[in-house]
Amino acid sequence: MIDPLPDAVLARRTSLPVKPAAVTLRGSVVELRPIDLDADCAPLHEVSNGQPCALGDRRVDAYDADELIWRWMRGRAHRDAGELRAYLEADARAADLLMMTVCELASGAPIGVACFMANRPSDLKIELGNIWYGPIAQGTGAAREATHLMCAHAFGLGYRRVEWKCDARNERSRRAALSYGFTFEGIQDCHMIVKGRSRDTAWFRMLNHEWPR
Repeated sequence: MIDPLPDAVLARRTSLPVKPAAVTLRGSVVELRPIDLDADCAPLHEVSNGQPCALGDRRVDAYDADELIWRWMRGRAHRDAGELRAYLEADARAADLLMMTVCELASGAPIGVACFMANRPSDLKIELGNIWYGPIAQGTGAAREATHLMCAHAFGLGYRRVEWKCDARNERSRRAALSYGFTFEGIQDCHMIVKGRSRDTAWFRMLNHEWPR
């Protein structure tokens, strides 16, 4: 017989909101803050539209945005900031999701988006997802620190499980999850239909007792 969880743990199920509470998370490389659709969509479009981009002494030449950013996402490369806003706004309104803009501290510029999503306070679990970065962020440590800040925040609130899911063919995301300390749990076949195609989903997780390591 499995013993019941401590009362203090069970109490957290009713103290945590379904819509994750707004928060700003600051590290040494990035700051994550709730997205401001009015202010953030134009600079986010600049780092994700395939055109040459520069921040500080870093520069990215023209690239295939669908291939580098959107291939495994529900969205595609957006023609302008308004189209990107419409794409982001649909998720930002979700009842169980908090969308965060990832900003580079050195320049203050938005470089990507990451979300707390699929929030289930009743089970003390939450997912990190809908994550994307402009190529200008590659090699800066931004993604790693942003993930660390989000995990630390979730476990600090009392969640027992943080999940990471991606298209099973997305090797870059799968490698990232493992490098961040997530454990691979398996493949859920025919999990979703994305862009008219069947998607198998790779599941990863980190548990609260694993987090200190």
